[in-house]
Amino acid sequence: MEEKIVKVLNEMAEYLSIAQMKKLQEVIVEAFAENTVDKTEISNEAFLQIFLDAKKIEGCSERTIKYYRTTIEHFISEMDKQIRKVSTEEIREYLAAYQKRNNCTNVTVDNIRRNISSFFSWLEEEDYILKSPMKRIHKIKTKTVVKSVISDEGIEKLRDNCKDIRDLAIIDLLYSTGIRVGELVNLNIDDIDLEGRECVVYGKGDKERRVYFDAKAKVHLKNYIDSRKDKNTALFVTLDAPHSRLKISGVEIRLRQLGRLLNLERVHPHKFRRTMATRAIDKGMPIEQVQKILGHSQIDTTMQYAMVNQTNVKASHQKYMT
Repeated sequence: MEEKIVKVLNEMAEYLSIAQMKKLQEVIVEAFAENTVDKTEISNEAFLQIFLDAKKIEGCSERTIKYYRTTIEHFISEMDKQIRKVSTEEIREYLAAYQKRNNCTNVTVDNIRRNISSFFSWLEEEDYILKSPMKRIHKIKTKTVVKSVISDEGIEKLRDNCKDIRDLAIIDLLYSTGIRVGELVNLNIDDIDLEGRECVVYGKGDKERRVYFDAKAKVHLKNYIDSRKDKNTALFVTLDAPHSRLKISGVEIRLRQLGRLLNLERVHPHKFRRTMATRAIDKGMPIEQVQKILGHSQIDTTMQYAMVNQTNVKASHQKYMT
């Protein structure tokens, strides 16, 4: 029966909005649960599939859904019982054994914990279980590591050594907007407002937001767009024919190669995002505005991205405390 529910949801996905799909799922699950579905007969694998479909409807990316599937499938395979009957103690034992067996960090284990917690919270919300066994398993403490950003000198080196105008436009757009690499590759030429120096991107959960770029990015974007001879609507395409839309891996490889050529420490798309956030806060932009530009739902996430310059902290202390 659960396979039929999933089939109906998949068939309707292209016709309904995310909100309508959520409501449809609620109605169908509730109707079948009351009349024909015995929750004790639903397999662990079926529970997982319905959970993943729910996450897809909520707007989770394919990468996130794949991560959910991999971690929860492994967890289920280790539990020799129906998932509805798993206890808190058994989950703790699983996490401890997982860390010992794989010799992984607390960060990795906490990511696994968070995925399993999402799964059991969903089971509770959908009334498949009375209470999530994860409620008493708290966040695993991890070391706070200050991640590096790209220096002003590093940015100039990257700009000066770009042999292709496309790569120069990518660097300046990432640096000035702080957009995610997935958002970058999904942009179309029509999404770019050169005169207004802004564009609309669709972030996690298909949430739309407006971001802004500086004069350098405008100049390099215009030069790149004007140089294009292909008919592809994508903003960034491959250098070689048939000039298809550039993929995330293509951007990552290009930036990594350029960084190694210049002996810069680990140059990757996400580092531009962190650099933009840090630079904005250092220059006095309110954290709430940085949060909006980056598209974070929680301000704590923004704070983790931004490494406030220690020199600025010292200057502020002298200004306010002396």
